[in-house]
Amino acid sequence: MNRIAVLGSANMDLVVRQPRLPRPGETIFGHDFALVPGGKGLNQAVAAARQGGAIDFLGAVGRDAYGTELRALLVSEGIRVDGLDTVDGPTGTAHITVLDSGENSIVVVSGANAAVTVLDAGQRAAIAAADFLVLQCELPVPALVEGLAVARASGTFTVLTPAPVVPLPAGFFAGVDLIVANRLEAQELTGEADAARAAESLSARRGWAIVTLGEEGCVVARGGVALGLAPARPVRPVDTTGAGDTFVGALVARLAAGGAGTDAGAASAAGAAGADAGAVGAGTADASGAALASAAAPGTARARAEVSEDAMIDAIRWATVAASVSVTRAGATASMPTHAEVAAILA
Repeated sequence: MNRIAVLGSANMDLVVRQPRLPRPGETIFGHDFALVPGGKGLNQAVAAARQGGAIDFLGAVGRDAYGTELRALLVSEGIRVDGLDTVDGPTGTAHITVLDSGENSIVVVSGANAAVTVLDAGQRAAIAAADFLVLQCELPVPALVEGLAVARASGTFTVLTPAPVVPLPAGFFAGVDLIVANRLEAQELTGEADAARAAESLSARRGWAIVTLGEEGCVVARGGVALGLAPARPVRPVDTTGAGDTFVGALVARLAAGGAGTDAGAASAAGAAGADAGAVGAGTADASGAALASAAAPGTARARAEVSEDAMIDAIRWATVAASVSVTRAGATASMPTHAEVAAILA
């Protein structure tokens, strides 16, 4: 079975449901509160595991009750946690407001996630052995750069959710095989308000880009060319928290289940272009950029997998259904469907 390494954040979500957002200086009443395991990395790992993915989770939690609970959840989902460190200090938290309409806003306090600045030998080995590496931007940038460098040197297919949008070093995006961004993130990265143009810009150098549009579906682009709009599955939303992470986790799990095939020629061409600066997400070139360039040097042991258009379309269809189920339930990880649930809808 193809393995998926998820290098990302693990948080405890503190969720308040309320009718509307308060005005500055105003106090209002909420009507529900819950503690829910979360963090974009943990969410995507759980979503992928529930779709049958074989997952290694790489990150850090604090030496506290929240950290113990998050580790136990990952284990209960069948996720390997050898690469999940326990560090002094608090586990990360996310403070989430969910409106009665289903929309949400989030403030993240990084906690233990901020300690993941350098990968250890076990974490590097897990990435090198994986077929897919899934990244977000809730960990320190040096860890993301190192993880991407290991993946590039090992032929591991890389997937990035650029959330939150942060400055990244020159060359970073050139090493990403698939970028999955929502409408706001895509616009911030590219300056394009039009989702199709943003997707084309995000995929201009190489690989794939998906711009998610909520109830409108998502735009898909490959190699700078928009392939079209994949429609959403209509549902009545209850809570959109974690819907994007459900989409990414289900997408990668579906690809790992057999949608990705290796094309050595395409992989070699990608490696030759690896040191180029990306078309989007400008950052300052520094030692991190040098690490990316050196990781793309010739002589790597494994060709990077390439994903066919048919495989990507199939995975998007699967992920769209998974995300549509998640928004009909409250919570992030609590709302994520199983493989059987998605399969039943698509049967």
